[in-house]
Order: sequence, then C-alpha cells, then structure tokens
Amino acid sequence: MALISSLCIFLLVTHFATPIVCHERVALFVFGDSVFDSGNNKYINATADLQGSNYFPYGESFFKYPTGRASNGRLIPDFIAEYANLPFIPPYFEIGKKQLIHGVNFASAGSGCLAETSGAIVLKTQLKNFENVIQLLKRKMGKTESHKILANAVYIFSTGSNDMFASLVPNSTFPYSDREYLQMIMGNLTSVLKGVYKEGGRKFVMFNLGPLGCLPFIRVLNLQIGVKNGSCLEEATNKAKMFNSALPKMLKQLQKQLPGFKYTIFNFFKVFADSIHNPTKYGFTISEVACCGTGPFRGVLSCGGKRQVKEYELCKNVKDYLFFDSVHPTELAYQQYAALLWNGTTDVVAPHNLKSFFESSNSRCPSSLEFLLYMKNKQQCEI
Repeated sequence: MALISSLCIFLLVTHFATPIVCHERVALFVFGDSVFDSGNNKYINATADLQGSNYFPYGESFFKYPTGRASNGRLIPDFIAEYANLPFIPPYFEIGKKQLIHGVNFASAGSGCLAETSGAIVLKTQLKNFENVIQLLKRKMGKTESHKILANAVYIFSTGSNDMFASLVPNSTFPYSDREYLQMIMGNLTSVLKGVYKEGGRKFVMFNLGPLGCLPFIRVLNLQIGVKNGSCLEEATNKAKMFNSALPKMLKQLQKQLPGFKYTIFNFFKVFADSIHNPTKYGFTISEVACCGTGPFRGVLSCGGKRQVKEYELCKNVKDYLFFDSVHPTELAYQQYAALLWNGTTDVVAPHNLKSFFESSNSRCPSSLEFLLYMKNKQQCEI
C-alpha cells in the first residue's frame, strides 16, 4: 500500500505540477489626456479644438473612420491591450455597450491635473468616473471578484502636459511661481493616485512629459515671438523637465506611505526627444513638420473638425512623419513607444517594464488533458 500511495503522489505531481488556478486576464484602466483619449470627448460639451479628433482625417490609417483618437490610428493603450491579450479598452461613456472586466478608458483630450488650467474631463473627475465604474463592477461581479480585478489591474496615466501649456504665458499674468505651480500639480496627482489606491489599485504606470518645446504647435509660438528659425522653445521643454524631476520623488514617497503600492515610469521624454532628433532611427524622414495642419511646420491646430481654421493640408504618406497633427504623434510612433513600454530596458521604463506588471498576477490555467489526467489519477488514489 505504501508503494501504491507513493506512486499516486508521484503521478499527481507529474501530471499536475501547477495549481488548479485559471489564468486571469489583468484589466487595464486608463487615465489622462489626448495621448490616451479613445473617444470620451465625443460625448461631452467640449470646444471644437478638444473634439477635433472626432473628424476625418483622424483614424484614417487603421480604423478608416474617426474614433476620437488624436492620431491617424491606434494609441499606446490600444497596443498595450493587444500585447496583454485584451480587447480595445472602451471609453468611459461607452461602457454600457462593453464589458467592464477588461478595464475602462477615462482619458480626455485637453485634461490635466488642475481644473483651473485645463479643460475637458480633469483628472479628479476621471477618478469620480472610475469610482462609478467600481460600483457597476461590484453589482455585476460581486465585491470579492471585483476586489480581485481591481487589485490585479494595471493603472496607466498620461497627464501634466496641458497644465504646463497653460503656464506658458508672461509671468506678469500667471499668478504662480514655478515652484508653487508644480506643488499644486503634484498635490492633485498624488490625491488621484491615492484615490485609485483606496479603491484597490496597486500597480501604477506613469508617463513623464515629452519635450513640449519641440511640438510643431510650440515651434509656431516660437516663430511668433521672433525666433526666426522656429527651433524648439526651451522654456516649454524646461517646464516638462521640472515635472519629470518631481514625478519620481512623489512616487517614491507614495511607495513608502502605501503598502503594496508599485509603480513604474515610462521615460516618454527620452524616446520622444530621440525620435524628434534622430527620426531615421525610428523609420521617419520628417520630424519637425506635422502630416496634418496649416502654417509653418503645419503647426497651426487645424486638422479636421469645426476649428477656427477650417482649411488644412494633409501629407501624402503619413508613414514618413513622426507627427500626425501639430501636437500628437502618428500611429507608427505610438506603436514603437508601446513596444518600448511593454518590454523595454531600464533606461526607458523603470523600475519595471509593463509586461512584468501583467505577468506578475497570472497563474497558468491547466489544459483539458492535464485536468483529465489529474482527475483520473486522483480517483485511482482514492480507491
């Protein structure tokens, strides 16, 4: 009998070395601005500029129609969803038609950390929308299952650019010093992150700010103030650097305060600046002029929609261009950035790549054959 028992144990271990826990997809919750907005601004009473990406030629390369995404196709969260074996994450205002268990996109073009300096759905309102989703999730899945989904989920943020744009005015008319303003931004961002944590969120992905002074839109501003060559506006890029310096300090502080809080930072500044200054490295030939727009660098915000400037130029081959419009990159650029975020080295995403965030909570589900063998051997041992 001892020999039979030992053999049974061996068979059980051999045929079923992994626990009987099925693989659970990790949900993705998306917060931020136009870099991430997949269509929320279609449903709000926003200005023409903030709803401009809901018109042709936006979306032309992939979806073949405008979706509200500020690009010619997919955005970074779309590619991340593909990597994570998830469907495209639905905008908050479309969740009535979609499942919630894979995540929700709350991002809104024009939003920022501060209600005073940004438009559309600001970050604190996005948090409230997230709390609404949690209530729906609890009613549908129950508290226990909802808690598991929220604890395993990944929360990704792109915010701060519009706050910095708002500060690009003469110092005599802007009421805050740089230090005061940065403290306000970080204070609001901290409050939102704590709010998500309170609801069960543990894994946070933060984008730092890109080189704002090198956007075609800002190059035009530089021309207007008398810089004839239309070079990058150093003041704008320096403001981005201020934000980027404060971000890791704030996140490290939260990690000390909040048990289980885990974060990673995507160095959007580095990869975006590199693709602007070394476009051929990324497969582009044009990195200063936008594909769609008007004026110098096609930097006047006029691509599609019911904007004040209704006429616009559209390039012939979008794959040559880093920028699709005067502010936002093309789908191809976003695809390359998403790949670096997903599985990049620590010089671009640290201390963790995004792939590890999705893998850390996964347990392999047994195959049908493994399960049948397990049950057969288990029954034999019980006889």
